[in-house]
Amino acid sequence: MSVLNPSALPDSALADAALLDRAARGERLGAAEIARLYELPLGDVAAVAHGLRLERANPDVVTYLIDRNINYTNICNVGCNFCAFYRTDRQKDAYTLDYAQISHKITELEAVGGTRILMQGGVNPKLPLEYYTGLLRHIKAHHPGIRIEAFSPEEILGFEKFFGLTAEEVLDVLIDAGLDGLPGAGGEILEDEVRAKAAPARIRTDDWFRIIDVAQRKGLYTISTMVIGFGETYAQRAAHLVKIRDQQDRALATHGNGFAGFAMWSLQTAQTRLAGKAPGATAVEYLQQLAVARIALDNQPNIQASWPAQGFKVAQAALFYGASDLGSTMLEENVVSAAGGHGRHSATERELIRIASDAGFTPAQRNSFFQILRYPDVAATLRPQTAVADAAPAS
Repeated sequence: MSVLNPSALPDSALADAALLDRAARGERLGAAEIARLYELPLGDVAAVAHGLRLERANPDVVTYLIDRNINYTNICNVGCNFCAFYRTDRQKDAYTLDYAQISHKITELEAVGGTRILMQGGVNPKLPLEYYTGLLRHIKAHHPGIRIEAFSPEEILGFEKFFGLTAEEVLDVLIDAGLDGLPGAGGEILEDEVRAKAAPARIRTDDWFRIIDVAQRKGLYTISTMVIGFGETYAQRAAHLVKIRDQQDRALATHGNGFAGFAMWSLQTAQTRLAGKAPGATAVEYLQQLAVARIALDNQPNIQASWPAQGFKVAQAALFYGASDLGSTMLEENVVSAAGGHGRHSATERELIRIASDAGFTPAQRNSFFQILRYPDVAATLRPQTAVADAAPAS
C-alpha cells in the first residue's frame, strides 16, 4: 500500500498503512492486529495475502488431491444444531456401513487414481472398538495403496468415553490397526462461547487441541480448519487463527510434526436447526476470511480453497486471495451437502485442472502432505470428452 503524502493522512490511516506494510513483509501480527484487517479495504488485504501466497507456496502451481469422503455411519449422539447429516439409531434412514460397502467405495476411488480416503462418521455409541480396528485392518489388507485419514477429534473424544481409554491409548490402538491421520473436522470456531451456542454438546476447544496434539506427537497427519458464519465476531475469528498458529508453533518445535495445511469454509444452514438463526457467510466474507488467514497463519504455507461450500467460481477467485490449493475431488461428500451446500457432492479431476489452468496456474496432483505426485497433461485433459472419460484421471 503506497501513501503519496503521509502527512496529509489522519493517524488511523497511517496506522492501517503501517499494519498492511508489516503484513506484506511477513511480520507476525497479534490478535488485535489480525482483527483490524477485517475493517480494511478488501482489495488491500487481498493484495497482501496474494503476495504472501506467492512467497510461501510455489508461485506457479495450484495443487489438488484425488480422494473420497466416506461417512461410515450417520448415527450420532452429539446432535449439533448446524448438522443435517446425523441421525439417531431409531430413525429409518440411520445407517452403519459394513466393510464390504466401504471397500466398494474405495475400489471406485482407486479406479480414478485416488490416493486417500477421509473417513468420518457420527459419534455412534453402539459400535465396539473392534469395528474400527477391524475396518482399518480390512482396508490396509485390501487397499494397501490408500491412505486412511479417519476419525475427527470429536470421534476420538467419543471413543475415550465409550471405551474407557485415553486419547493416547485410543490412537495407539488405531495406529496399530492402520490409521494414517486425523481429519481436522470439529474445529469450526475454536472459541467456546461460539461453540456453546451453536452446539452445546460439541467438543470444546481444549479437548480439540488436546487430541490434535496427541495425534501430532504420534506422527499422524493433521490439518487445521475453520468454519465461519455462526455470528462470531472478528475478534473471535482472529482468536481462532492465533490458537491454530500457536499450536503449529508448539507442534513443530516439540514434535517436528504439525498441521499439513489449512482448510476453511462457510457455514451451511439451509437444512439445519440454525436456519434463520445463524447468518452464514457470503462469498465476499469467505474471500476476506481466506485472505486474513493467509496473513495470520505465517507457519502454514498450504491453504485450501473450498468449492463445496462456495462453488467453482469463488474457489477460482480464492486463488488470488491467499489460497494455493483447490482441496480435493471428494468423490463423495455428504455432510456439507446435507446442510445445504453448493449443490455439488464431488468434482472431477478435470474440473479442478480447468479451474487452476484458467486462472493462469499450473495444476498438480498432490498427496496429503502437499507433495506433488504428477503434473497432468493440461491440453489433453481439457479436450472435449465424453462423460465417461471425464470421470477418469488425467494421464
